Amino acid sequence: MKNNVSKILPVLFGFFVMGFCDVVGIANSYAKIDFGLSETVAGFIPSMVFIWFLLLSVPAAMLMNRLGRKKMVQLSNIITIVGMLLPFISYNLATCLLAFAFLGIGNTMLQVSLNPLLTNVVKGDALTSSLTAGQVVKAVSSICGPFIAAFAAGTLGNWKYLFPIFALVTLISAVWLMTTHIEEQKSENNAASVGSVFGLLKDKTILFLFLGIFFIVGVDVGVNTLSPKLLMERAGWAVENAGLAASVYFFCKTAGAFIGAFALAKVNAVKYFRWNIGIAALALLLLFFVDGAVPMMLLIGVVGLFCASVFSIVYAAAMQARPDKANEISGLMITGVSGGAVIPPLMGSMTDMMGSQAGSIVIIGICMLYLLWCSFRLSES
Repeated sequence: MKNNVSKILPVLFGFFVMGFCDVVGIANSYAKIDFGLSETVAGFIPSMVFIWFLLLSVPAAMLMNRLGRKKMVQLSNIITIVGMLLPFISYNLATCLLAFAFLGIGNTMLQVSLNPLLTNVVKGDALTSSLTAGQVVKAVSSICGPFIAAFAAGTLGNWKYLFPIFALVTLISAVWLMTTHIEEQKSENNAASVGSVFGLLKDKTILFLFLGIFFIVGVDVGVNTLSPKLLMERAGWAVENAGLAASVYFFCKTAGAFIGAFALAKVNAVKYFRWNIGIAALALLLLFFVDGAVPMMLLIGVVGLFCASVFSIVYAAAMQARPDKANEISGLMITGVSGGAVIPPLMGSMTDMMGSQAGSIVIIGICMLYLLWCSFRLSES
C-alpha cells in the first residue's frame, strides 16, 4: 500500500494540537498576575495538565482498543475544544484550571492514540521519518504558544483570547481528520490490566527508567515554566515579552532533536546521554548565578539543546529492557509524563521558601542529578 500524503497530513497536523499543553509555561505567568497567585499555588497550574498522564494513560490505551484510533483522536479533540472555550465564556481562576484539566485529558488521549494512528497511513521505511516529523510539528506548536499568547495580550487586548484560537485550530484539525478516510487494522484483544501494567515497576530496571521519564518531563515542564519568570524577576521584562525565553527553549530543543536523530545513528546512546545531561546540568548550575537577559536565554537554550534526546533514549532503553512487554511498557512510560504535574508545585513551594526563582532551579537541579545518575546506571552495550 502506497503512503498517501492526503491521509498523512491531517494526522501530522494533530501533533500541532498535541503541542498546546506546553503553553502552560507562559500561561502560568499570566494567571499568576491576573489572579494574584503565590508561586506555590501557580505551580499547580501545570499539574492540572500533566496529572492526567498518570491517571489516564493506561485506561486510555484500553479504551482505544474498543473505540479505535481515529475515534479516540476525535474524542480528544472534542474534549480539548470544550476546555478551550470555558475561560472565553467566563474568565476566572476556576474556569482556567478546568480548561487546563480538559487540555490535559485531551492531550493524554491524543498522545496515546495519534502515534498508532500514524502507523495506519504510513508504511515501511517512511514510518520512522514520519514519526520524527510529528515531533517536529509538536515542537513548532510549542515554539508558537508564547507568541500566540503575546499576540492575544498585545493585539487582541487580553491573553485569554489564546483559548479560542487554540479551540479554532483544534476544530480545524478535527474536521480535516473527519473528512479523511483511514483504514484501521483491528487491534488484538489484550488481556493486560491496569494492575499488571503497573506491576512491571517491580522490575528495578523498568522502575529507574520510568523515574527517568518522570524527571526528564519534570525538567522540560519546569524549564518551560521557569524561563519567563526568570526574565521577569532578574531582567525586569514584562510578561508579554518574557515568553520569548520559552520559545528560545523550545527552538533549541527542536534543534537538539534534529542533531540527536543523526548523532544517535553513529554514537552510543548511553554515552550520548551522559555527555548531554552533564552539559545541561552545568548550564543549569550557571543559570543559578547569572542575571543578564542574554546570558540567561543562552543558558536556557543550552538546557533545551542538550536535553532534547534524553526522553527518547530513556524510552528506547525501557522498550529494549522488556521487548516481550512492549505495549505495556509503552503505556507505562507515558504515565511518567506526569512528572510535569509533580515538579512545578515543588518548584513553586521552594521559590516561596527562598524568595526567588533560584528555588525553582534547585528543584530542577535535583531532577538533573537523578538523570545524571541514571545515565551511568545504564549499560553501554
